[in-house]
Amino acid sequence: MFSARLFSLSLFCLAAAGAAEKYSFERPLMGTKFSVVCYAKNREMAEKAAEAAFANAEEINAAASDYLPHSELSLLSSKPVGIPVPLSPLLFDLLDHSRRLAEATDGAFDPTLGPMTKLWRETRLSGRLPEPEALAAARTASGWRHFTLDPEARTITFLRENMAFDLGGIAKGYAADLMLETLAEAGISQALITAGGDIRVGEAPPGREGWNVALKTFDLGKNEEILTLSNAAVSTSGDLHQSVEIDGVSYSHILDPATGLGLTRRIAASVIADEAKLSDALATAACVLGSDVLKNFSGVREVHVHKPQEPQPDESKTSP
Repeated sequence: MFSARLFSLSLFCLAAAGAAEKYSFERPLMGTKFSVVCYAKNREMAEKAAEAAFANAEEINAAASDYLPHSELSLLSSKPVGIPVPLSPLLFDLLDHSRRLAEATDGAFDPTLGPMTKLWRETRLSGRLPEPEALAAARTASGWRHFTLDPEARTITFLRENMAFDLGGIAKGYAADLMLETLAEAGISQALITAGGDIRVGEAPPGREGWNVALKTFDLGKNEEILTLSNAAVSTSGDLHQSVEIDGVSYSHILDPATGLGLTRRIAASVIADEAKLSDALATAACVLGSDVLKNFSGVREVHVHKPQEPQPDESKTSP
């Protein structure tokens, strides 16, 4: 009798595990590729949920992109100093989260580097460092302490002229979190979201302990480290394969808030955290200040710092 019940239970578990099928969807967003991998009862359910998730990311991009001239974020740069400006609930929440992380990292992650970002993009295209006067002006206009948020009125007030935001270091992670939440609301909890260098995973796939996530390193010939994760986020930031050389100096695409120029030391960081809006921003902060900035940071599980290997001396050419 016991063995019969055990056999029936096994059949039930197999049927339950087989009820969900795997579905994958992709879409270009925020200058990169977003993807959704999920397990659902049928394709119609998966497609409807994925479409809603992508729509969330589109909404975030429309509000928080500094590339779109008419986005809510871009239009803020024309607002006067000292006058409270109403924000949408989405952008207020994103800026509020960004400001708290800027304070917690002492500016290693800073959402107000828009003036520096604009100048550095021009520098990377021209191959020439910015003029000292232009760089000084961009640095003066940047700084997370130079704006305030009123949660009751849901407004922002600028305290300095010519301020502008760059949320490229957090918007994709924020979108990945919201997309996973949207899928869960549609009844899909076993899902993986990829948003460029940010990955957000929910419950483990059927019959597995978690999702396999590979960490990128500088060493292309080395096997990637594979993590098995569930209900977590992984973000990698840094100069893995993007840099520009100017006057014999290699500069990263990640800005150093202290100089207004790209980092000149080659470094990348992967952060595993509870949410992607946390791992995304803190991966940038870790590149600027190193992993010590994340010690005892609530919500952070692991930090992996990657540096290129130093060239080994050729022993065949050394003197005996």
